[in-house]
Amino acid sequence: MKWTPEAEAAMQKVPFFVRKRVRDRVEKEAATARKNIVSINEVRNTQARFLSNVAAEIKGYQLDTCFGPGGCPNRAYFTDSLLDKIEALLQQEDLLGFLRQRVPGELKYHHEFRVTLADCPNACSQPQIKDFGIIGAHSPILTDEECTRCDACVDVCKEHAITLGDTAAAPAVDHGLCLKCGLCVKACPTGTISTGVFGFRVLIGGKLGRHPQLARELPGIFSEDEVLVILKNCIYFYKQNCKFGERFAELFTEADFNKLAGRYPK
Repeated sequence: MKWTPEAEAAMQKVPFFVRKRVRDRVEKEAATARKNIVSINEVRNTQARFLSNVAAEIKGYQLDTCFGPGGCPNRAYFTDSLLDKIEALLQQEDLLGFLRQRVPGELKYHHEFRVTLADCPNACSQPQIKDFGIIGAHSPILTDEECTRCDACVDVCKEHAITLGDTAAAPAVDHGLCLKCGLCVKACPTGTISTGVFGFRVLIGGKLGRHPQLARELPGIFSEDEVLVILKNCIYFYKQNCKFGERFAELFTEADFNKLAGRYPK
């Protein structure tokens, strides 16, 4: 649906943590009114209704993703099922009912448990600042196929994790620098660099606010099933330790992180 410049400018003034919800609501209400263009009037009317009834919009969790299969050319992991599985798990855990029991007064957005899925290390959905962040990962490996030294892998790697020496040897991959985006695998014309491990990186305990904190990353690349088990463990921890609606990141200490990481040696 098209938006007028004035409508787009007004949307940028909406707090970022509810912007997507407000935008979706504006377009839904405009479509119901059979309008093809969103004007400033639609934005103002929907925004007023939305913000005046915030409590009704709370569902106990926030689940975000980036562009997905329809708009991201950089996807490192090609699956569309994990998001639905996460949604089902979050609904099953009844976080809304849990928060209603623990939070004195009216629920607000900052009380919700936040999960986000990014398809690549560009991390458009900001997994580093959410309670539970997931990033698609595609680890490269070297094969026996002869390298033609075309430099395609070197050119495409933004982290400078791939080098070609002066001899005819295969490329060298610095896995300490590699973000597992998979672009070198796609760029290699000979198959010298191929797919190693497909899966997901998992980041835990990020938040913004008065005392912001970046999420810690569990070592390794995880399967869909492993991601769901780790998420379930984090929700269990949250329910056991949240007494008054505290953020997960305020409860999950470095010792808790190390204990969880110890369950998944990679």
